[in-house]
Order: sequence, then structure tokens, then C-alpha cells
Amino acid sequence: MRFIFKTDYDQDIKLFKHAGAKFWYAVLLAVAIAAPAVLGKYYISQLSFICIYSIAGVGLMLLSGYAGQISIGHAAFLAVGGYTEAIAVKMGLPFPLSLILSFIVAGLIGIIIGLPAIRIKGIYLAIATLAFNFILEEVLVRWSSVTGGNNGLMLDHAKLFGVAFKSTDSFYYLSLAILVIVIVGVLNLLRSFTGRSFVAIRDSQISAQSMGVDLAKYKTMAFGLSAGITGIAGSLYAYKIRFISPEQFGVMVSIELLMMIVIGGIGSLHGAVFGAIFFISLPELISLVKNYLPEAIANQAGLQPTIFGFILICVVIFQPEGIYGWWIKIRSYFEMFPFYRKATFKRTKTFMKSDRLS
Repeated sequence: MRFIFKTDYDQDIKLFKHAGAKFWYAVLLAVAIAAPAVLGKYYISQLSFICIYSIAGVGLMLLSGYAGQISIGHAAFLAVGGYTEAIAVKMGLPFPLSLILSFIVAGLIGIIIGLPAIRIKGIYLAIATLAFNFILEEVLVRWSSVTGGNNGLMLDHAKLFGVAFKSTDSFYYLSLAILVIVIVGVLNLLRSFTGRSFVAIRDSQISAQSMGVDLAKYKTMAFGLSAGITGIAGSLYAYKIRFISPEQFGVMVSIELLMMIVIGGIGSLHGAVFGAIFFISLPELISLVKNYLPEAIANQAGLQPTIFGFILICVVIFQPEGIYGWWIKIRSYFEMFPFYRKATFKRTKTFMKSDRLS
């Protein structure tokens, strides 16, 4: 078992906690880079979707997992990023600038939507974000002169410095590179005063305020950054399917994004990636086991949402830490063997008394 004795603050905020972490992340990145040489085009396409949904999951995780602000309208920011990208490309902007513009536009709208978070929280904040999702979907339909209405918008292949990402492999590498940049950027953000302020607000708003954290500023900032990152995912999503329309960004997508990070493990960037892997792999697993299910069950139209919901209920009841929490327990079991005890990860029902007033 590995013990880390921290002797200074710089060691506490290191990007990699120890040399072993550097090694395994390097191995993981090498495997991801080598995947196109081993897997077929279909599976590489699915890996591209995993990268895109991982970016969206990181954006929502920053807001809900680290800043403690609930959102069930994040598909709206996905739509903003996709439509901004499509419109920017029509205007002739190159891919890097259009991607940055998608981040900025989605971020600014996130700040506007985040302003009510200064006054409301919990279920009321969730309802506010849900209402925004409905409003934006209606705007996309009605504003047909810009968005194309129900007919949607078409996109060409992404181009970077004159090179078009036409092949499945090249677009996968593009999505993977942006995912790595986003994750490293968010990790550095979480090591800063801003990231620690997000966590302080999540744990106890009254305690955070008493320590000098400006709640209005950092809640709004969390919404803006989260929306901007999700906008980046929307841009890549638009390029991946090369067609976007309002019905692709409904409320159900927002709920799926929230369920994705809960199942993956809320409060951890690993959970965002694990959730995306689970979300993309679930239809494949269902199609594999359909042949072994009774015909009356296998032919049900809502089989995938039903299974997804059932798994979510099981995760909430039996494994609240999600897939990442399950992985931590497995890893700890082998690290501590034979001294592992079941009570090692037993949750205690404790809370700060100040939270009763919030």
C-alpha cells in the first residue's frame, strides 16, 4: 500500500500525486493513441463520442460535482456550442477561432443563467435550468432565419490549418486532444483558489462565506466555465454528426448528462469519463444481450432508458460514489490486502450545523 507524507503546500496541489500516477496516465494515453491501429472504424467512432460526452461531463461535473449547483438543462449549452460552431463556420471563421467562440458564447449565456443561482439553490435552481432548456429549444425552432428551424444546419468536416479531419481516425485524435486539454485545464483550475472556492461553496455556503468567499462571483463563474466547456463538446458533437437540429438537445439529453456523471461518480473528473464510457457502451451491451432476453422484453421501445434508470437507482442506493467509487474500493482492497475491512468506506451521517440555516 502506498503512503504519501506531505510536507508542504506545493506537494498538496501537485497535478500528479506520485510517480506511479504519471506512469499509469502515460500508459492510458498511449493506449488511447494506439487504439485506431487495433480497433475498427465503428469502435473508433464510438470512442470519439466517448471523448465528446466526457468533455460535456467534465463541464457538468465542474458545476454539480465541485460547485454543488444542480443543473438539468445542460443540453441547452450543448446546443449553443453546436449552433455557434455551425454559424461561425458559415461566416468563414477557421476551426480554432470558431471553437473558442463557442466556448465564449456558451460561457456568457451560462453566466446569464447563473445569475439566479445567487438567490436560489437546490430544486429551485434545477427548475430554473430546466426552464432555460425549454426556452432555448423553442428559440432554436422559431429563429429559423439563423438556426434553420426544424430543418437544422449542416456542417462540413472540421479543418485545422487547411487540413480536414475527414477520416474517423483523424477526428478521434482531434476529440482526444481537446479532451486532454480540457481535463488538464480543469485540474489546474481545481488546484487554484477558484477551484477550492467552488468546493467550499459545495460543502457549506455559510462556512465558505465566513472565510471570505464571494458566493455571487464564484457561483456565476462556475456556471460560466461549465457552460463554456459544454459548448466545446457541442461544437465537436456538431462536427461528428455533421447535422444539428433542435430536437437533438431536448430535456432528456440534459437528464442523461446528469445521470451520466452520477453513475460515473459525482465529485471526480474520473467519474465524468467513466460515465461517458458507460453511457456510450450501454446501447452496445443491450444489443448483445437482446438475443438472450424474452421476445416480449427485447422488443420494448423503452428498454434502454428503463435499464439506464434501473442502474441509476441501484447506484444511488448501493454505490453512491458511482463507478469511480467502486474502482477505488477494488484498488484499495488489493493495496490493503489482507488488512482490508468492510468498514473502511462506511459512510458516516454527519453534517455541519451551519447547513441547517442555509
